Amino acid sequence: MADKPTSGEILGVPYNFERPSFSNMLSSYWQPGEGMLVEKPFGVGYSLNLANWRSWVVVLVAGALLWQQEQGSSEQQDVDDEPVEVIVDDDSN
Repeated sequence: MADKPTSGEILGVPYNFERPSFSNMLSSYWQPGEGMLVEKPFGVGYSLNLANWRSWVVVLVAGALLWQQEQGSSEQQDVDDEPVEVIVDDDSN
């Protein structure tokens, strides 16, 4: 039985299931001179290249959206805790 390859590409999407080392992980996420997306050191697909300034913009926008969502959910909880008056009109003429 043939051994299955541990890294390669399927339909243009890279994969790598080789056990990464610590230095390999660091060098994978920090590649100066490369684009915003780089191949993941382990798993399937791409990841952000933290040496590219556009990646930091993506991280900041995602953080701001997460913070905004958390603020909205805490305000929504405050509104849900208030009592609600219900008026029932039982006029069956």
